[in-house]
Amino acid sequence: MPFLINRKMKYQPGDKIIVLLTEEEGTVLEIMNEKMVLIEVKGVKFPAYTDQIDFPYFKMFSEKRISDKQKVFIDQVQKEKVKPKLKEGNGVLLTFIPVFNKDIFDDDVVEKLKVYLVNQNETGYNFTYNLMIGGASDFELKNTIEPLSDFYLHDIKFEDLSDSPRFEIEFSLKEPDKKKAPYFETSLKLKAKQLFKKIEEIQLKNEPGFSYLLLDEYPDRIEEEKVDVSRLGNAGFRLYDAAKIKQNLEPARSVVDLHIEKLTNDWKQLSNFEILTMQLKVFEKYYELAIAHYQPTLTIIHGVGLGKLRDEIHELLRLKKEVSSFVNQYNRLYGYGATEIYFDYKR
Repeated sequence: MPFLINRKMKYQPGDKIIVLLTEEEGTVLEIMNEKMVLIEVKGVKFPAYTDQIDFPYFKMFSEKRISDKQKVFIDQVQKEKVKPKLKEGNGVLLTFIPVFNKDIFDDDVVEKLKVYLVNQNETGYNFTYNLMIGGASDFELKNTIEPLSDFYLHDIKFEDLSDSPRFEIEFSLKEPDKKKAPYFETSLKLKAKQLFKKIEEIQLKNEPGFSYLLLDEYPDRIEEEKVDVSRLGNAGFRLYDAAKIKQNLEPARSVVDLHIEKLTNDWKQLSNFEILTMQLKVFEKYYELAIAHYQPTLTIIHGVGLGKLRDEIHELLRLKKEVSSFVNQYNRLYGYGATEIYFDYKR
C-alpha cells in the first residue's frame, strides 16, 4: 500500500527541509514509515521524526532582511566555525534502524534494517566490516569512521536475518599509537528471537532503532614477556637449538580427516560432547604441526552434518594470527565437507 502511505506523508524524497533543533538545512532521502524519514545534512545521513523537521520556507520569510549592506573587505571575513557533534556517550556501536511498510492487511511490517556504525569516542578508526549469512560472506566493507560521527554501512532485507547473521568488525587506530594494540576484533551474532524482541521494545518506547556496543575503549598493546635463556640454563634446564627442533617433531599432514570413526574404534560409546572434544583436540594438534613445519595450507575434513564441528573450527580459525584466510567451498573430493586454510607467517 505504498500509495496510501505517500498520501499521508507531509514530505516526499527530494524535499528540502530544515532541522528544527539545529536550523541546519538538509534533504529528504527516503520515507521510512509514517513518522520517520531518512534525511541528509552536510553529507551525513540519519533518521529523523517528522515533527523534528520542517520546510525551510517559513524560516526564509520570517527572517529579518538587512536593508543596509556594508562593504566587507577580505581581511574582515571570519573563518567559519565547525560545530562538532555533541558527545553522547562512549564506545562504538552497531545500530539497526527498521524500515516499516504495510502488508495486505494494512499492518506495519519490517521491510529492511538500515545498519550504521556510530562512533561516540573522540578517536578515529579504520575498520573492516563483514556480514556473514549462512556461513558465507554476504557483504564486506573497508573504510574509516571519524571521531564523534556516524557511518551508514548498508541495508539488510529482514528475511535475510532468519539465518542467525554474524557481524564481524576489525578496528585499528586511524592515527597509529605504539602504546595501543595494532588491531581489535569483535563480532556480533543475532538470533531471530532477539531481533523480534528488540523491534517490539523500540515500538513501545517510540524509538527509531536499537544498538549493540562493539568497542568501549581501544585496548593497550600487550607486551610479550621475554625469557632470559641464560637464567634457564643456569637453573639446570637443557637448552636446544630451535632450528633442530623440527627434526624431532611428528610429521605434519596437508589433509586431516576428523570423522570420528577415523580417530577411534570406540566412538559408538562416546557422547556427542566427547566426540566434538576429541575432534577439536586432533584439529589443534595438526594445526600446530602445520605451523611448526611452515606449511602454506591445511585442509580439514569435518563433514557436513549439522555444521557444529565446522562452526567450532571456523570460530577458532578467526582467532589464529597465522591464518590469512579460510574457505568452505565445494571440493571435488570432499564436497562441502572440508575447509581449506591458508597461512601467512609474516602477519
